[in-house]
Amino acid sequence: MNRRFLMLAGAASLAGCAAPDVAEYAAQRPHLDLQRYFDGTVHAWGMFTDRSGKVVKRFTVVLVGRWQGNDGVLEEDFAYSDGTTQRRVWRIRKLDDGRYAGSADDVVGEALGQARGNALRWAYTLALPVDGRTWNVQMDDWMYLVDERVMLNRTTMSKFGVRLGEVTISFEKRG
Repeated sequence: MNRRFLMLAGAASLAGCAAPDVAEYAAQRPHLDLQRYFDGTVHAWGMFTDRSGKVVKRFTVVLVGRWQGNDGVLEEDFAYSDGTTQRRVWRIRKLDDGRYAGSADDVVGEALGQARGNALRWAYTLALPVDGRTWNVQMDDWMYLVDERVMLNRTTMSKFGVRLGEVTISFEKRG
């Protein structure tokens, strides 16, 4: 009996680790259209928390997006609470069936994503500078459109399957 209980508890615990499927959001509205949302200027505020939940860094971002057909460029200018700045330029392609592919200078390989309903899930490896070294960390990036102006973003950062922390961002499209 103990053995059966342990097997069921182990299975339940593993099931709790599984991420939701973006298809579960297909009926949610408003519909997230990256080309429309990230066309022009978007402002954002965010923070990075370590695995204990402690806020390590806060930041603001100004994003400027431009699209030509299914190809887009999204320029992100970060200003961090410690006075440092960073620029990331995404090159994004809209593919069939709500899928997207993207690249940036600090992204290893290609970012792949899929949008359904009000949600988008990106998965990519980020080359993250830490104390003079570069770590390749996995990013599990979820965006949820709340209304036509506001989108929330939660990203889990991990290495070798170990959760390092989370990035939380609130986007606002003005005008």
